[in-house]
Amino acid sequence: MKKIAILGSTGSIGTQTLDVVRNDNGYKVVALSANKNIDLLEKQAIEFRPEVVTVVDKSMANILKKRLKQYNIEVLSGIEGLNNIASESTADMVLTAVVGMVGLKPTLSAIKAKKTIALANKETLVTAGKIVMDEAEQNAVDIIPVDSEHSAIFQCLKGGSKEEIKRLILTASGGPFRGKDEKYLKKVNVKDALNHPNWSMGKKITIDSATLMNKGLEVIEARWLFDVKLDKIDVTVHPQSIVHSMVEYIDGSVIAQMGVSDMRIPIQYALTYPKRKKNSLDSLDFVSIGNLNFERPDTKTFRCLSLAMEALKIGGTMPSVLNASNEVVVQWFLDGKIGFMEIPKFIEDIMEKHNNILDPTIEDILESDRWARELLRSKQL
Repeated sequence: MKKIAILGSTGSIGTQTLDVVRNDNGYKVVALSANKNIDLLEKQAIEFRPEVVTVVDKSMANILKKRLKQYNIEVLSGIEGLNNIASESTADMVLTAVVGMVGLKPTLSAIKAKKTIALANKETLVTAGKIVMDEAEQNAVDIIPVDSEHSAIFQCLKGGSKEEIKRLILTASGGPFRGKDEKYLKKVNVKDALNHPNWSMGKKITIDSATLMNKGLEVIEARWLFDVKLDKIDVTVHPQSIVHSMVEYIDGSVIAQMGVSDMRIPIQYALTYPKRKKNSLDSLDFVSIGNLNFERPDTKTFRCLSLAMEALKIGGTMPSVLNASNEVVVQWFLDGKIGFMEIPKFIEDIMEKHNNILDPTIEDILESDRWARELLRSKQL
């Protein structure tokens, strides 16, 4: 029985991971964590009976501790609690599904504790890709991607060696505003942006999909996860979200991973790797799908993708600044403080003001993240 810890169990990926676990008795959940959604975390804890749970919000942790007293489940709190369940729990695998920079240190802690990582936290590799991958190599730890696109590439790479790769092709749905121009986008609201045509995701990642920042972050992540330079990574818009990504090899062969738009498929693959297991999810019906379409991304209108690629080219602490700025301004948009087209403008402004550090330490990366957030908040929107 594989023992797993789930960081971010109350979010979209976390809840779907637990759905996979419900349908397979080959797993034991030994640790769960949430930011502050203790009502759902309480239900999960009672159902799965982990050894320990963590709530990042310390005041909420005290409430949960009283609720779970009779179940003999340890309740921890804060970032320290996340680090503890990532490194000290009895888990064989740590699935990191928290949103934001909060996932970086626990992931590093888990790697140093030689836990297998199922990675669904983009920020870990976006901001500190080289450091994290070097640490994983030193500790002989596997990092298995959970995102559908990276899971697809991970699977397609079984078809050849690294030296035989011509390019990685990340597919993007295009989000709810595919094909729209700047004039249209200036008028869209939060409800419009959250109306994703294919995927059910959390609010932040859904907005990132609408701006194409999500694809930009995935490009940065792919560069480190697969050790492939930017000039070998392409993005193609594929509105049906059936082809989850592809790898082209030097002989002209292209291997694609396809499937229905259901995150439980890549989640299950990460949990069962290197094996596959039968499940009850829908099969792909090519006849009913009919056509598969592919387009070039409109990086002039959706500038977040270009900004992410530029941050990767610059390197150093710039991806951390990009990520931090994006997190702040996306929340501003969700709160109704700025318009949709202002998102890339604020991000670019902060990037231009940043004094980049080319060979950063973890402390440099965290400081650049803090700097970007504080500079944006000084604008007092």
